[in-house]
Amino acid sequence: QVQLVESGGGLVQAGGSLRLSCFASGHIFRSYVMGWFRQAPGKEREFVAAISRTGGSTFYADSVKGRFTISRDSAKNSVNLQMNSLKPEDTAIYYCAAGPNWPFIVSSAGYWGQGTQVTVSS
Repeated sequence: QVQLVESGGGLVQAGGSLRLSCFASGHIFRSYVMGWFRQAPGKEREFVAAISRTGGSTFYADSVKGRFTISRDSAKNSVNLQMNSLKPEDTAIYYCAAGPNWPFIVSSAGYWGQGTQVTVSS
């Protein structure tokens, strides 16, 4: 079963913006820490951003802090990632994920989306 579905990826020029959305099953959305990982060609999957169950706390990788914003939309059971000032090094497949607890790492995430491609040209 696909319980997390991403959308919003695409091709943009450096300095541009994209907004990714992750639509989740209701019980996952309400009960789990949620966030985003990304994986560039030839590299390991890395943490990007996470948000607590109620949306009261957010955490970001140093590489995206100040440029990306994660949020929850309870009306849509979705988690969004607003990406501004995009750089070529942001190019990767972005995966939505949900986990039962902290730390929010790859091995602890119990649910994964299929991924959406983000490509930033120079």
